[in-house]
Amino acid sequence: MTSPDRTPPHIAETTADVRAAVIANQRAGKTIGFVPTMGALHPGHVSLMTRARQECDVVVTSIFVNPTQFGPNEDFQKYPRPRELDLKICGEAGCDIIFYPSVEVMYPAGFRTFVEVEGLSDILEGAIRPGHFRGVATVVTKLFMIVGADRAYFGQKDYQQQLIIRTMARELNIPTEVVTCPTLRDPDGMAMSSRNAYLSAEERQRGLCLSRALVAVSQSLAAGERDLSRLEATLIEQLSASSGVELDYGVIVDADTLAPLTSVASEMVALVAARVGTTRLIDNMLLKLPE
Repeated sequence: MTSPDRTPPHIAETTADVRAAVIANQRAGKTIGFVPTMGALHPGHVSLMTRARQECDVVVTSIFVNPTQFGPNEDFQKYPRPRELDLKICGEAGCDIIFYPSVEVMYPAGFRTFVEVEGLSDILEGAIRPGHFRGVATVVTKLFMIVGADRAYFGQKDYQQQLIIRTMARELNIPTEVVTCPTLRDPDGMAMSSRNAYLSAEERQRGLCLSRALVAVSQSLAAGERDLSRLEATLIEQLSASSGVELDYGVIVDADTLAPLTSVASEMVALVAARVGTTRLIDNMLLKLPE
């Protein structure tokens, strides 16, 4: 429930409305924190809003299921859109402004301008989902330009996505600071995701192999393993140990560039993706050599 000393969030459905609300606060000298989402909000999203609330005077959250990042055989139509619940969660999290645009507002008739980060957008998730990151980079660029926030908050769970957005903002000289926040996990270790709702109880148990594989690699590194091929073999073995899991990839790459490695480095990230039933799950873990 919204705190009694806080007014309910302002819900803006047009770019003019959200800009007017943000500009009024900026003229009052207030800093703006921004949390872009596709709705179907869970505690991971709330943690981003909480971080924004701690660091900024005003919190803006956008809720928009972006059609340009879905492939032709993906779940755009069935993607959950619990509007009233999402608005309630935003209010309870202390959001001041909610931007809830329609597809027509974000992509008017004749829209033909897209943003793409070459090199990062066509590997790993990008290779499996062609065009996905072009859609992500385009909609986030539009949202950054519309909202004009001081900081924008993203979760580490979508590691490749946050790296692409960080690169895009830097190279296009967008002044919004991109802040990456730690992945939130359920008690069983599974990374929180809106798509987890698609999993049956049995599929969820199978899907736990992703987080377990990451933990196994981290533990192996901490125990002294320095052979990269053995670390990746541990990752694949753990992912392959669960029946009913179709592995897309399990790799250890450079944390800053996602470039392949030939030996262990000081800053690495393990990235995993697999299909469990009809649901694709992704997860990752940063790996650092012990000092």
